[in-house]
Amino acid sequence: MTNWAILGCGKIAGKFANDLLLTEGANLYAVASRDKEKAANFGNTYKAVKSYGSYEEMAQDPDIDIVYIATPHMFHKENTLLCLSNNKAVLCEKAFAMNLEEVEEMIAFAKAKKIFLMEALWTHFLPHYKFVLNKVAGGTLGEIQSLKADFGFNSPFDTTSRLYNKSLGGGSLLDVGIYPVFAALSLLGYTEDIEAKATLGPTGVDHNCSMHLRYTQDVEVQLFSAIDEETPTRCHIILEKGEIIINSRFHEPSSVTLTENGVTETLEFSRPKDVNGYHYEILHCQEMLALRKTESDVMTFSKSKELIMMLDTIRAQIGLSY
Repeated sequence: MTNWAILGCGKIAGKFANDLLLTEGANLYAVASRDKEKAANFGNTYKAVKSYGSYEEMAQDPDIDIVYIATPHMFHKENTLLCLSNNKAVLCEKAFAMNLEEVEEMIAFAKAKKIFLMEALWTHFLPHYKFVLNKVAGGTLGEIQSLKADFGFNSPFDTTSRLYNKSLGGGSLLDVGIYPVFAALSLLGYTEDIEAKATLGPTGVDHNCSMHLRYTQDVEVQLFSAIDEETPTRCHIILEKGEIIINSRFHEPSSVTLTENGVTETLEFSRPKDVNGYHYEILHCQEMLALRKTESDVMTFSKSKELIMMLDTIRAQIGLSY
């Protein structure tokens, strides 16, 4: 069994904890919040062995194998370094950190300590997304000609909400825009040839962001994110000999509509009952730990660095600084 701990007891942490309970070889050993009562309630809900009202105290628990960090982006570096310094492997929620400098510091520290660290970009491990990556890489549909991806939802403006709070790393880009950017990175690779524009609101964060990416093979890439507008949240890929649509919502377990040789079909991808889909990355982390790996062979350090570099480029263009 792998003893997991969860640092931060918010909404995503609850979904992750639900899947931990349903994942073979996983044991939810501990949870921690700055609010001891919140940690106790969260721990009781998800049957954790221990609950802590202090991140530091939890990080020192010798029985923890790996910590899932689910705090706001702004605290990812601090929380990651705390856990690594206490010899705990870390799965840190996306966005990995606030900028490339922070990401590089986290990676360098993990390498120096020879401890496993990975960015929790769960989409990369989902069966439907792995199918698309393999289909494109297989070459039967030819080269990608265009890619469009969006992720938008409508959250009423609220200065007390994390989404609109600049001090907590709010805004659409780091919260949901990271998924369309990751789609471009994983399917086409890294580019710094990016044009972006955004609507910045009263609190200084981006309410929406439009991105145009260029690649050397003259591929058309249009990306969009929003926290003030509902969008289809699809990924549409046009290739030389076919078409792939990752249906709504493309970043989570979904179906894929494939057009190949003039035939269109929609493929469904089943998953175990009652899981949200986080168990795929949970299983991957457990496999990496069992093999004594210090870096994922899927969500690699180089991939995380390229992703944050693209996000940094976009932020610079839209005038968003934290």
